[in-house]
Amino acid sequence: MENLSDDDVDINRAWENIKGNIITSAKESLGLHKLKKHKPRFDEECSGFLDQRKQAKMQWIQDPSQRNIDNLNNVRRDATRHFRNKKKAYLKAIIEELETNSKINNFREWYRGISDFKKGYQTRTNTVKDDKGDLVADSHSILARWRNYFSHILNVHGVFYGVRQTEIHTAEPLVPEPSASEFELAIEKLKTHKSPRLDQIPSELIKAGGRKIRSEIHKLIISIWNEEELPEEWKESIVVPIYKKGDKTDCSSYRGISLLPTVQNFIQHPAVKFNSICSGNYWGSSVWISMQQVNLLTYLLHGAESFLIS
Repeated sequence: MENLSDDDVDINRAWENIKGNIITSAKESLGLHKLKKHKPRFDEECSGFLDQRKQAKMQWIQDPSQRNIDNLNNVRRDATRHFRNKKKAYLKAIIEELETNSKINNFREWYRGISDFKKGYQTRTNTVKDDKGDLVADSHSILARWRNYFSHILNVHGVFYGVRQTEIHTAEPLVPEPSASEFELAIEKLKTHKSPRLDQIPSELIKAGGRKIRSEIHKLIISIWNEEELPEEWKESIVVPIYKKGDKTDCSSYRGISLLPTVQNFIQHPAVKFNSICSGNYWGSSVWISMQQVNLLTYLLHGAESFLIS
Protein backbone atom coordinates (compact mmCIF):
# COMPACT_ATOMS: atom_id res chain seq x y z
CA MET A 1 0.00 0.00 0.00
CA GLU A 2 1.23 3.46 -0.87
CA ASN A 3 1.67 5.51 2.26
CA LEU A 4 -0.18 8.82 2.23
CA SER A 5 0.53 11.47 4.85
CA ASP A 6 -2.26 12.20 7.26
CA ASP A 7 -1.76 15.96 6.87
CA ASP A 8 -2.41 16.14 3.13
CA VAL A 9 -4.65 13.30 1.95
CA ASP A 10 -6.07 13.34 -1.56
CA ILE A 11 -9.31 11.38 -1.24
CA ASN A 12 -9.46 10.37 -4.89
CA ARG A 13 -5.81 9.29 -4.89
CA ALA A 14 -6.25 7.34 -1.66
CA TRP A 15 -9.33 5.54 -3.00
CA GLU A 16 -7.61 4.66 -6.30
CA ASN A 17 -4.66 3.31 -4.31
CA ILE A 18 -6.89 1.12 -2.14
CA LYS A 19 -8.97 -0.12 -5.07
CA GLY A 20 -5.93 -0.91 -7.19
CA ASN A 21 -4.27 -2.93 -4.42
CA ILE A 22 -7.42 -4.93 -3.69
CA ILE A 23 -8.01 -5.80 -7.38
CA THR A 24 -4.34 -6.66 -7.99
CA SER A 25 -4.15 -8.90 -4.91
CA ALA A 26 -7.40 -10.65 -5.86
CA LYS A 27 -6.17 -11.36 -9.41
CA GLU A 28 -2.88 -12.76 -8.14
CA SER A 29 -4.36 -14.97 -5.42
CA LEU A 30 -7.77 -15.94 -6.85
CA GLY A 31 -7.49 -15.41 -10.59
CA LEU A 32 -10.31 -14.51 -12.94
CA HIS A 33 -13.69 -16.24 -12.82
CA LYS A 34 -14.75 -17.97 -16.02
CA LEU A 35 -18.32 -17.40 -17.11
CA LYS A 36 -20.57 -20.42 -17.29
CA LYS A 37 -21.79 -21.58 -20.65
CA HIS A 38 -25.43 -20.99 -21.47
CA LYS A 39 -25.84 -24.68 -22.39
CA PRO A 40 -23.09 -26.65 -20.62
CA ARG A 41 -24.36 -29.93 -22.05
CA PHE A 42 -23.61 -28.74 -25.59
CA ASP A 43 -20.01 -29.93 -26.08
CA GLU A 44 -17.74 -30.59 -29.06
CA GLU A 45 -19.42 -33.91 -29.73
CA CYS A 46 -22.79 -32.18 -30.12
CA SER A 47 -21.19 -29.62 -32.40
CA GLY A 48 -19.85 -32.49 -34.53
CA PHE A 49 -23.35 -33.98 -34.90
CA LEU A 50 -24.65 -30.56 -35.98
CA ASP A 51 -21.94 -30.28 -38.63
CA GLN A 52 -22.75 -33.75 -39.93
CA ARG A 53 -26.44 -32.90 -40.16
CA LYS A 54 -25.72 -29.65 -42.01
CA GLN A 55 -23.40 -31.45 -44.42
CA ALA A 56 -25.96 -34.18 -45.07
CA LYS A 57 -28.63 -31.57 -45.71
CA MET A 58 -26.42 -29.70 -48.17
CA GLN A 59 -25.75 -32.96 -50.04
CA TRP A 60 -29.51 -33.63 -50.24
CA ILE A 61 -30.15 -30.09 -51.56
CA GLN A 62 -27.50 -30.47 -54.24
CA ASP A 63 -28.54 -34.02 -55.18
CA PRO A 64 -32.04 -35.01 -53.94
CA SER A 65 -31.50 -38.69 -54.58
CA GLN A 66 -32.89 -41.53 -52.47
CA ARG A 67 -29.44 -42.30 -51.14
CA ASN A 68 -28.93 -38.76 -49.83
CA ILE A 69 -32.45 -38.74 -48.39
CA ASP A 70 -31.74 -41.93 -46.42
CA ASN A 71 -28.38 -40.56 -45.31
CA LEU A 72 -30.02 -37.33 -44.08
CA ASN A 73 -32.68 -39.24 -42.15
CA ASN A 74 -30.07 -41.46 -40.50
CA VAL A 75 -27.91 -38.49 -39.51
CA ARG A 76 -30.93 -36.64 -38.13
CA ARG A 77 -31.97 -39.70 -36.14
CA ASP A 78 -28.49 -40.14 -34.65
CA ALA A 79 -28.20 -36.44 -33.81
CA THR A 80 -31.63 -36.33 -32.16
CA ARG A 81 -30.84 -39.43 -30.11
CA HIS A 82 -27.51 -37.98 -29.01
CA PHE A 83 -29.06 -34.63 -28.00
CA ARG A 84 -31.80 -36.43 -26.06
CA ASN A 85 -29.29 -38.53 -24.14
CA LYS A 86 -27.18 -35.48 -23.39
CA LYS A 87 -30.21 -33.64 -22.02
CA LYS A 88 -31.17 -36.61 -19.82
CA ALA A 89 -27.65 -36.84 -18.41
CA TYR A 90 -27.61 -33.08 -17.81
CA LEU A 91 -30.93 -33.13 -15.96
CA LYS A 92 -29.79 -36.13 -13.91
CA ALA A 93 -26.64 -34.25 -12.89
CA ILE A 94 -28.72 -31.21 -11.87
CA ILE A 95 -31.04 -33.36 -9.73
CA GLU A 96 -28.05 -35.05 -8.07
CA GLU A 97 -26.49 -31.65 -7.38
CA LEU A 98 -29.73 -30.40 -5.82
CA GLU A 99 -29.90 -33.51 -3.66
CA THR A 100 -26.30 -33.03 -2.53
CA ASN A 101 -26.88 -29.35 -1.65
CA SER A 102 -29.95 -30.34 0.33
CA LYS A 103 -28.01 -32.95 2.31
CA ILE A 104 -25.13 -30.62 3.18
CA ASN A 105 -27.54 -27.74 4.02
CA ASN A 106 -26.28 -25.52 1.21
CA PHE A 107 -29.65 -23.84 0.92
CA ARG A 108 -28.48 -20.90 -1.19
CA GLU A 109 -27.36 -23.10 -4.10
CA TRP A 110 -30.32 -25.40 -3.51
CA TYR A 111 -32.91 -22.62 -3.89
CA ARG A 112 -31.00 -21.13 -6.81
CA GLY A 113 -30.90 -24.47 -8.60
CA ILE A 114 -34.62 -25.06 -8.06
CA SER A 115 -35.44 -21.56 -9.31
CA ASP A 116 -33.34 -22.00 -12.46
CA PHE A 117 -34.84 -25.42 -13.07
CA LYS A 118 -38.41 -24.11 -12.76
CA LYS A 119 -37.79 -21.09 -14.98
CA GLY A 120 -36.26 -23.12 -17.76
CA TYR A 121 -35.04 -21.37 -20.86
CA GLN A 122 -35.60 -17.61 -20.81
CA THR A 123 -35.41 -15.73 -24.09
CA ARG A 124 -33.37 -12.55 -24.13
CA THR A 125 -34.82 -9.31 -25.41
CA ASN A 126 -32.41 -7.18 -27.44
CA THR A 127 -34.98 -4.57 -28.44
CA VAL A 128 -36.84 -1.86 -26.58
CA LYS A 129 -39.68 0.52 -27.39
CA ASP A 130 -39.02 4.24 -27.68
CA ASP A 131 -41.33 7.06 -26.59
CA LYS A 132 -43.53 6.58 -29.65
CA GLY A 133 -43.86 2.82 -29.13
CA ASP A 134 -41.58 1.87 -32.03
CA LEU A 135 -39.04 -0.91 -31.54
CA VAL A 136 -35.39 0.13 -31.35
CA ALA A 137 -32.66 -2.43 -32.09
CA ASP A 138 -29.52 -0.30 -32.32
CA SER A 139 -27.29 -0.54 -29.24
CA HIS A 140 -26.67 3.22 -29.00
CA SER A 141 -30.38 3.97 -29.36
CA ILE A 142 -31.23 1.38 -26.70
CA LEU A 143 -28.77 2.94 -24.24
CA ALA A 144 -30.13 6.41 -25.01
CA ARG A 145 -33.68 5.17 -24.42
CA TRP A 146 -32.79 3.67 -21.03
CA ARG A 147 -30.88 6.82 -20.09
CA ASN A 148 -33.84 9.05 -20.88
CA TYR A 149 -36.28 6.74 -19.10
CA PHE A 150 -34.35 6.56 -15.83
CA SER A 151 -33.50 10.26 -15.98
CA HIS A 152 -37.20 11.03 -16.16
CA ILE A 153 -37.98 8.63 -13.30
CA LEU A 154 -35.17 9.55 -10.92
CA ASN A 155 -34.77 13.29 -11.51
CA VAL A 156 -37.92 14.49 -9.79
CA HIS A 157 -36.70 17.92 -8.71
CA GLY A 158 -38.91 19.74 -11.18
CA VAL A 159 -42.10 17.77 -10.57
CA PHE A 160 -43.59 19.79 -7.74
CA TYR A 161 -44.44 23.13 -9.26
CA GLY A 162 -45.32 26.01 -7.00
CA VAL A 163 -43.75 24.46 -3.89
CA ARG A 164 -42.05 26.93 -1.61
CA GLN A 165 -38.34 26.42 -1.04
CA THR A 166 -37.77 26.67 2.70
CA GLU A 167 -34.45 26.46 4.50
CA ILE A 168 -34.57 24.87 7.93
CA HIS A 169 -31.66 25.64 10.23
CA THR A 170 -31.25 23.27 13.13
CA ALA A 171 -28.79 23.07 15.98
CA GLU A 172 -27.14 19.72 15.50
CA PRO A 173 -24.93 17.82 17.91
CA LEU A 174 -21.27 17.21 17.22
CA VAL A 175 -20.98 13.60 16.09
CA PRO A 176 -17.57 12.00 16.71
CA GLU A 177 -15.60 10.25 14.01
CA PRO A 178 -16.44 6.58 13.37
CA SER A 179 -14.25 4.46 15.59
CA ALA A 180 -12.31 1.37 14.58
CA SER A 181 -14.76 -0.88 16.44
CA GLU A 182 -17.73 0.61 14.60
CA PHE A 183 -15.91 0.18 11.31
CA GLU A 184 -15.10 -3.48 12.07
CA LEU A 185 -18.74 -4.09 12.97
CA ALA A 186 -19.83 -2.54 9.67
CA ILE A 187 -17.46 -4.85 7.79
CA GLU A 188 -18.86 -7.91 9.53
CA LYS A 189 -22.40 -6.80 8.64
CA LEU A 190 -21.63 -6.52 4.91
CA LYS A 191 -23.85 -8.76 2.80
CA THR A 192 -22.10 -11.39 0.74
CA HIS A 193 -22.97 -13.04 -2.60
CA LYS A 194 -23.82 -9.65 -4.13
CA SER A 195 -22.87 -8.36 -7.56
CA PRO A 196 -19.75 -6.15 -7.63
CA ARG A 197 -20.40 -2.51 -8.22
CA LEU A 198 -18.66 0.13 -10.31
CA ASP A 199 -15.38 -0.52 -8.50
CA GLN A 200 -15.55 -4.29 -9.29
CA ILE A 201 -14.86 -5.10 -5.63
CA PRO A 202 -17.25 -7.60 -3.97
CA SER A 203 -17.73 -7.47 -0.23
CA GLU A 204 -15.96 -10.82 0.21
CA LEU A 205 -12.64 -9.25 -0.80
CA ILE A 206 -12.95 -6.57 1.88
CA LYS A 207 -13.88 -9.10 4.54
CA ALA A 208 -10.90 -11.30 3.67
CA GLY A 209 -8.54 -8.41 2.87
CA GLY A 210 -6.72 -8.41 6.18
CA ARG A 211 -5.82 -5.77 8.72
CA LYS A 212 -3.85 -3.53 6.33
CA ILE A 213 -6.69 -3.10 3.86
CA ARG A 214 -9.18 -2.42 6.65
CA SER A 215 -6.86 0.14 8.21
CA GLU A 216 -6.45 2.03 4.93
CA ILE A 217 -10.21 2.01 4.28
CA HIS A 218 -10.82 3.31 7.80
CA LYS A 219 -8.32 6.14 7.20
CA LEU A 220 -10.13 6.99 3.97
CA ILE A 221 -13.46 7.16 5.79
CA ILE A 222 -11.96 9.45 8.44
CA SER A 223 -10.66 11.74 5.67
CA ILE A 224 -14.09 11.79 4.02
CA TRP A 225 -15.64 12.56 7.40
CA ASN A 226 -13.34 15.51 8.11
CA GLU A 227 -13.23 17.01 4.60
CA GLU A 228 -16.93 16.40 3.90
CA GLU A 229 -16.16 15.25 0.38
CA LEU A 230 -16.67 11.94 -1.46
CA PRO A 231 -14.39 10.43 -4.11
CA GLU A 232 -15.51 11.21 -7.63
CA GLU A 233 -16.16 7.53 -8.40
CA TRP A 234 -18.52 7.26 -5.44
CA LYS A 235 -20.77 9.89 -7.01
CA GLU A 236 -21.54 7.56 -9.90
CA SER A 237 -23.62 4.39 -9.95
CA ILE A 238 -24.64 1.68 -12.37
CA VAL A 239 -28.40 1.53 -12.92
CA VAL A 240 -29.47 -2.03 -13.77
CA PRO A 241 -33.02 -2.65 -15.04
CA ILE A 242 -34.73 -5.61 -13.33
CA TYR A 243 -37.70 -7.15 -15.11
CA LYS A 244 -40.97 -7.17 -13.13
CA LYS A 245 -43.82 -8.24 -15.40
CA GLY A 246 -45.51 -7.28 -18.63
CA ASP A 247 -44.02 -6.51 -22.02
CA LYS A 248 -40.26 -7.06 -21.98
CA THR A 249 -39.74 -4.41 -24.64
CA ASP A 250 -41.45 -1.74 -22.52
CA CYS A 251 -39.20 0.19 -20.13
CA SER A 252 -42.04 0.59 -17.62
CA SER A 253 -42.00 -3.19 -17.10
CA TYR A 254 -38.64 -2.86 -15.33
CA ARG A 255 -37.47 -1.36 -12.07
CA GLY A 256 -34.00 0.06 -11.71
CA ILE A 257 -31.48 -0.66 -8.97
CA SER A 258 -28.38 1.45 -8.42
CA LEU A 259 -25.11 -0.38 -7.83
CA LEU A 260 -22.85 1.82 -5.70
CA PRO A 261 -19.23 1.05 -4.72
CA THR A 262 -19.04 -1.56 -1.98
CA VAL A 263 -16.98 0.65 0.33
CA GLN A 264 -19.66 3.30 0.10
CA ASN A 265 -21.99 0.94 1.97
CA PHE A 266 -20.07 1.83 5.13
CA ILE A 267 -21.48 5.34 4.87
CA GLN A 268 -25.06 4.08 4.96
CA HIS A 269 -24.47 1.44 7.64
CA PRO A 270 -26.03 2.21 11.05
CA ALA A 271 -22.93 0.97 12.85
CA VAL A 272 -20.88 3.77 11.34
CA LYS A 273 -22.00 7.26 12.37
CA PHE A 274 -22.01 8.55 8.83
CA ASN A 275 -25.61 9.66 9.00
CA SER A 276 -24.50 13.27 8.81
CA ILE A 277 -23.58 12.89 5.12
CA CYS A 278 -26.76 13.20 3.11
CA SER A 279 -27.25 12.95 -0.61
CA GLY A 280 -27.19 16.22 -2.50
CA ASN A 281 -24.23 17.43 -0.37
CA TYR A 282 -26.43 18.27 2.63
CA TRP A 283 -24.29 17.90 5.73
CA GLY A 284 -24.96 17.86 9.43
CA SER A 285 -28.31 16.11 9.65
CA SER A 286 -28.65 13.42 12.29
CA VAL A 287 -30.84 11.31 10.00
CA TRP A 288 -30.01 10.03 6.52
CA ILE A 289 -32.50 11.65 4.14
CA SER A 290 -32.38 10.95 0.44
CA MET A 291 -33.53 13.46 -2.18
CA GLN A 292 -36.45 11.18 -3.03
CA GLN A 293 -37.65 11.34 0.58
CA VAL A 294 -37.19 15.13 0.59
CA ASN A 295 -39.31 15.48 -2.54
CA LEU A 296 -41.95 13.14 -1.11
CA LEU A 297 -42.14 15.12 2.14
CA THR A 298 -42.35 18.37 0.16
CA TYR A 299 -45.20 16.96 -1.91
CA LEU A 300 -47.07 15.79 1.20
CA LEU A 301 -46.61 19.11 2.96
CA HIS A 302 -47.76 21.01 -0.13
CA GLY A 303 -50.79 18.75 -0.45
CA ALA A 304 -51.68 19.21 3.22
CA GLU A 305 -51.30 22.99 2.87
CA SER A 306 -53.56 23.04 -0.22
CA PHE A 307 -56.14 20.92 1.63
CA LEU A 308 -56.16 23.29 4.61
CA ILE A 309 -56.48 26.33 2.34
CA SER A 310 -59.38 24.80 0.42
